[in-house]
Amino acid sequence: MSDTEGATAVVEATRDNFKDLVAEGTVLVDVWGPDCRPCLALNPHVTTLAEKYAGRVKVVKLEAPKARRLCMELSIMGMPAFLLFRDGKEVARLADPALTPLRLNQWVDEQAKGVS
Repeated sequence: MSDTEGATAVVEATRDNFKDLVAEGTVLVDVWGPDCRPCLALNPHVTTLAEKYAGRVKVVKLEAPKARRLCMELSIMGMPAFLLFRDGKEVARLADPALTPLRLNQWVDEQAKGVS
């Protein structure tokens, strides 16, 4: 794996490492489930976003069924859900079962303005 591949990798979050992963900088959290068809359809686009914003926005995937209690703490009511954290605090959220790749991209673009 090259240095650039490591920088653009999507990080898998667990209930044990979640708080550390979102503690610093700007972090996009993709809350997904293996039985969620819209989530699976968006997976390639999440990887593309990680590449697009490498060095500016860390992209983290949280598999909801493996972190039910954490999802309850985060008030996740449906998937797919995307949460944006800045220095450990949630600042924005997008949850929509009919979410399109275009809308996700537009939302992340809006949220990432001014992030360096």
